[in-house]
Amino acid sequence: MNAVDLAIFANRINNLCEEMGAVLQRAAFSPNIKDRLDYSCALFDASGRIVAQAAHIPVHLGSMAFAMVDLVASQQWREGDMVVVNDPFLGGTHLPDVTVIAPIFWQQAIIGFVANRAHHVNIGASTPGSMPISSHLEQEGRVIAPTRLVAAGSIDQGVFTQLAGESPGARGDFLAQVSANNLGRQRLLELLAGSSAEAYRAAIAELHDYGRRLTETELAQLQPGRYHFRDLMDDDGQGNGPIPIEVTLTIGDGRLVADFHGTSKQVAGNINCPLTVTAAAVFYALRCLLPDYTPACAGVFDPVTLLAPEGCLVNARRPAAVAAGNVETSMRLVDVVLGALAQALPTEIPAASQGTMNNIAMGSAGDESQARWDYYETIAGGTGAGALAPGLQCVQSHMTNTLNTPIESLESHFPLRIRRYQRRRGSGGSGRHRGGDGLIREFEFLAAAQVTLLTERRQHSPWGLVGGGAGLAGANFLNEQPLPGKIHLHVAAGDRLRVETPGGGGWGVEAGGDVAESGRDSAAGLSAAD
Repeated sequence: MNAVDLAIFANRINNLCEEMGAVLQRAAFSPNIKDRLDYSCALFDASGRIVAQAAHIPVHLGSMAFAMVDLVASQQWREGDMVVVNDPFLGGTHLPDVTVIAPIFWQQAIIGFVANRAHHVNIGASTPGSMPISSHLEQEGRVIAPTRLVAAGSIDQGVFTQLAGESPGARGDFLAQVSANNLGRQRLLELLAGSSAEAYRAAIAELHDYGRRLTETELAQLQPGRYHFRDLMDDDGQGNGPIPIEVTLTIGDGRLVADFHGTSKQVAGNINCPLTVTAAAVFYALRCLLPDYTPACAGVFDPVTLLAPEGCLVNARRPAAVAAGNVETSMRLVDVVLGALAQALPTEIPAASQGTMNNIAMGSAGDESQARWDYYETIAGGTGAGALAPGLQCVQSHMTNTLNTPIESLESHFPLRIRRYQRRRGSGGSGRHRGGDGLIREFEFLAAAQVTLLTERRQHSPWGLVGGGAGLAGANFLNEQPLPGKIHLHVAAGDRLRVETPGGGGWGVEAGGDVAESGRDSAAGLSAAD
């Protein structure tokens, strides 16, 4: 296959995934999927190696790329089947992220799989939004081992009701996921009808080989060596902290080894990660180094090796709580990998971005005064500055690629009013190029509710690079009283919750500034922190 044909093939299968995403978004009921776009879609080969993915959520797709081989090998597949799973220790991330997988048969043999993953705001946890301050996996909701949701083309109504109950929104979201997979299967069969199974398999093999060569070429351009970085999580929500994450990157001979020895052991709180999430963060950081035209296939990651001691924070053992590992620890993992890469590429890697998704889960369990409601969102912040430009203001970064929930949608679905939504001016770190500013979002509750905050970078600010200053740490307030970064609370009608998100780190010494003073919170100092 020549280069032009390979590029056309890669774009066709990538567009298949994009179209799956469009179906999922338009068919879904919940604002979390249809407005925030908290979902991902991908195509895999017959062994479960990722072949294509849409540009959706990095933490979803990197984790699926890492775990699907073992997952698909564990099942007996039949034509028309779909399997649902959310178990973080069997290829998932955290319980709200529910994956639906469908095999694709061609000439009575499996030719590949399509899968999508979407965030469900009610997965059965004891607190609304299913993002509790937990210390055990089972406290976070229903754990779904790989289970047949669709058998030979028909939905298993018993399984469907167990998962979605009688909620029209939940049922609609699961049906949207099934519909997206049906569309993906149909589009791949249309592609095969104009070719052959042998030609398709050969094209996939060439795509994997091309992706591997691109990664090896990029890594070969880096100075061989060992690059170490250390950063801190604020706390685990159970009174433990700060909590270190360390990585040593070994680069040489076109390969990269990411070794997380030195990272904290798994903790009592819910910031633990399954290894799938750690892989997603490393894969994302690597992908940022590669050209835009790099295919989103497993071959790209073949030159990467992960080493993480079993039972540590970033390779936790069951039944560790993991609700915030997927959203908060994943962001710090990106920070430490990029911090290490900055030593090899000092003018190409930006300073730290906000380093948190600023998770808010809220709602009511329902009573005689109001129906049950569940809501979840992440809030944008500042990105780190680089050698060529300042950071971006008020955007989602790194492991999340979601949108904000539009105020009109939020206020029409839930008993909430947005009182403030504005840029947090001056929160970006100082430097030759300033870090991007975070934002301020203030909610007024129109009815009694429960709220869970899972936020980071409230104590340890996003670091600057090359003498740039740190971004301003985030802050949370209820009725003007400060709140910790991780808390569950009950609010009354009229209460106001304000979240101020971190700014990004600055890059370089500010004109006329002092190197030692400007660099006080730079990566060089932070990597050696206690």
